[in-house]
Amino acid sequence: MCQNLNDKHMNWLALVFAGIFEIGWPIGLKMAQNPGTSKLPWIIMAVFSMAVSGVLLFMAQKTIPIGTAYAVWTGIGAVGTLMVGILFFGDSASLPRMLSATFIIAGIVGLKIF
Repeated sequence: MCQNLNDKHMNWLALVFAGIFEIGWPIGLKMAQNPGTSKLPWIIMAVFSMAVSGVLLFMAQKTIPIGTAYAVWTGIGAVGTLMVGILFFGDSASLPRMLSATFIIAGIVGLKIF
């Protein structure tokens, strides 16, 4: 019982980190588009982030239902990338966008609770 509980917590932790790495690949691709910068390091970062994110998602699905894991993974990636875009790339922080991100977060929390 205790081992199963620890595995479940570790899988949720892996899923959170998978979502965080999911943020890395769109950033890498965005940075690779900047004129005057070397594209290769950013593309390598994007591919590395994709790979780590995928491996962690694979690990997380050992005890987390696939639909929940996928929704949480993409939700963290989407909201995280939205925040990075706002903070570092001048993307809009309009009320409708923030409200939409809040709905995504509420959905992630709901999937964890229920």
